[in-house]
Amino acid sequence: QVRLVESGGGLVQAGGSLRISCEASGNIERVNGMGWFRQAPGKERELVATITSNGRTVYADSVESRFTISRDNAKNTVYLEMNNLKPDDTAVYYCNAEIVVRLLLREYVYWGKGTLVTVSS
Repeated sequence: QVRLVESGGGLVQAGGSLRISCEASGNIERVNGMGWFRQAPGKERELVATITSNGRTVYADSVESRFTISRDNAKNTVYLEMNNLKPDDTAVYYCNAEIVVRLLLREYVYWGKGTLVTVSS
C-alpha cells in the first residue's frame, strides 16, 4: 500500500508566502515523477508544477516565477514553495506521484487527499 500525505496548507494574505509538502510512504521501490495540481471551487483540476526524479521542472504559466517545486528523494517528499500569493491561487492543492511499487515492479499513479490553501485579499 502506498500513501501520499500533504501538509502545510492554510490561510495567508495576498502577497504572502506558504510552503506545502507531500510525503510518499509505503511499499515503494522507486518514485519517478512528482507534481502538484490544484482545484479551485467550481473549476477543473489543473497542473501547477511537476518535477522528475533528476530535478527537471515544469510550471503552469500562471505560477511561473512565483512558485518553486523541489523534492528530497531520500525522503520521498515533494515541496511547493509559493511566493507572492494571489487570491486566484486559492484552491485545494493535490500531490501526485508516479511510483513503482515494490515486488510488483510496476508504476502506478497516486494522489494525495489535498490540502487547502486560502489567499485573502
